[in-house]
Amino acid sequence: MNWYLEVLKKYATFSGRARRTEFWMFALINFIINTILNIIQRSTGSTAVLVISSLYGLAVLIPGIAVTVRRLHDTGRSGGWWWLVLIPIVGWIILIVWCAQDSQPGPNQYGPNPKQIDAGPEPAWPGAPVA
Repeated sequence: MNWYLEVLKKYATFSGRARRTEFWMFALINFIINTILNIIQRSTGSTAVLVISSLYGLAVLIPGIAVTVRRLHDTGRSGGWWWLVLIPIVGWIILIVWCAQDSQPGPNQYGPNPKQIDAGPEPAWPGAPVA
């Protein structure tokens, strides 16, 4: 849940990098929330739930695009590749594959590797104490 909230805190932050975990946990929790809202709406037929579902979709649209752009940055690609979503099926498949790839090691033009930031400094050699 922390990964999901972290994406919402960076509401419209398109710069920097996002780890795979951050991207996929946001996607998973978003999918679960949408599924629950759809089940409730279909079983009750309530237009109020439909309105809530629509408002939720609008509320997470910008953070979803932003985390995708940051994820593309993490793999060393420009965020402009996000527009592949406009190509039916093929564009989505390409983006899913790219977002599933591992981070580009070390810093790149979009910033430092978030895995290394979370893990702290690397030891000089394997097994060496970290200062």
